[in-house]
Amino acid sequence: MHYLPERDDLRGDAHRIINRALRDALPDEAVRTALARLALSDKVTLVAVGKAAWQMAAAARESLGARISRGVVITKYDHAQGVIEGLDIYEAGHPVPDENSYAATQAAIDMVQPLSAGDTVLFLISGGGSALFEKPLIPPEALQDITRQLLACAADITEINAIRKRLSAVKGGRFAQLCAPARVVSIILSDVLGDRLDAIASGPAAPDAVTCEQARAIAAKYDLKLSDDARALLNVETPKALSNVESHIIGSVRQLCAAAAACAGEMGYEAQILTSGLCCEARDAGSFLASIARDHAGSGRKLAFICGGETVVHLNGTGLGGRNQELAISAATVLRGLDDVCVFSVGSDGTDGPTDAAGGYADGGTVERLKAAGWSAEAALADNDTYHALEACGGLIVTGATGTNVNDLSVALIRR
Repeated sequence: MHYLPERDDLRGDAHRIINRALRDALPDEAVRTALARLALSDKVTLVAVGKAAWQMAAAARESLGARISRGVVITKYDHAQGVIEGLDIYEAGHPVPDENSYAATQAAIDMVQPLSAGDTVLFLISGGGSALFEKPLIPPEALQDITRQLLACAADITEINAIRKRLSAVKGGRFAQLCAPARVVSIILSDVLGDRLDAIASGPAAPDAVTCEQARAIAAKYDLKLSDDARALLNVETPKALSNVESHIIGSVRQLCAAAAACAGEMGYEAQILTSGLCCEARDAGSFLASIARDHAGSGRKLAFICGGETVVHLNGTGLGGRNQELAISAATVLRGLDDVCVFSVGSDGTDGPTDAAGGYADGGTVERLKAAGWSAEAALADNDTYHALEACGGLIVTGATGTNVNDLSVALIRR
C-alpha cells in the first residue's frame, strides 16, 4: 500500500482519514489475535482466498509456524507481496474468474480431499474470493459471461453470489463438504453488508441461506441469458447444514468507519457515522453526501459525515471508472462553488472497478477544474468515464493494493 501524502489542507485531511482507516483495517493483528484464541490441531492445512489472502496467510504463518504443513494462497493479480515459506501462492482474475482461478482452486481441492478427521483446514477468507476461488459446473466462458451480465446490470453482491453459488463446485458450502471429514476453521474478513457468512466469497464453507426459488427469481429479475445447463443448476439445492465448520469474523466495514471517525475526531471534526450499510446507486450516494455537506457549509463547525458500504453502477457508457469514482464526480456537481467542503470515496482494497485507483476526491472547485481540462461531470457520468475525468482534474485517489478488503468508505468533510 502507498500511503497518501500528508498535506496541510482539506485534501490533506482526507488523506489522513484514508490512511488511518486503511491501516486500522489491515487483517494482520486481527488474524494473530483470532489464532491465539483458537484450539487448532497440530496438523493444519491452510487455504487463503481473496484480495487480502496474502496478508492473512503471512500473519497465520507467523503465528503458527511449522504447525502449518502446507497451504494454497489465491489472490488478485499484483496483490501477493512475495514468498511465504511452505505455501503455494497463486494470482488470478477478479472480478471475472480466469484460467488461473480455476487452476488455483483445483490445487486447493487436491490438497484437502485426502485429509482425515484429525486434520484442520484453516480457511482464510476475504472479499474477492467469489471470482478467485472457483470450479465451475458449466463451461468457464459461460460462467464469465453470466458474471459480466450481473455486473453490467448493477446486481448487488448478494444477488450475484446467489447465482454463482449454483454454478460452482466450491461455493455455497460445497468446499467444506470437499474438506470433510477434516475440521474447517474459517477466519473471515467481511466485505458483505450485514456480514452474512453465506455471502462472503459466496460462502464456500457456510450453509447457504439462499434457496433455488430465490436464485431463479434473481435470474428473472435481470433477464439473465442462461444456457439450459446453467438454468438446470439453479434447481439444484446447496448445503443447508455443515457439521465440520466453525467461523469467526475478524473485520468488517463497521471497523473501517469507526477508524475514520476516530481520525476525524482527532483532527477536530465532529464525526458522525451515518451508516455502515450504504447500498444504492453510486451517483445517488454522491449527491446525497454532497447535499448534506451543502446544508452544513458555512456553519463555522468542522464536520465529518461518514458512510460505509458498497454502491452500484449501471454501465450505460463505454468509459473507464468505478463506483467510488462515480460517487465523487456526482458529488462534484452539488459541491460546485463551495469553499472548505469535500466528498471522497475509496475502496478499502485499493481498487475501484477495473482501474488502478482506489476512488476519487471532489470539492467545490472540481467542476471548474474539469471544465478547464475539457471535461464535464455530466458527460463523464453519462459515459461511465469517471476515471479519465478525475485523472484530468487531479481527483484520483491511488493507494495501490492495501492488503485488506472491507467494502468502501465515503466521507463528506466540512472544514469550517
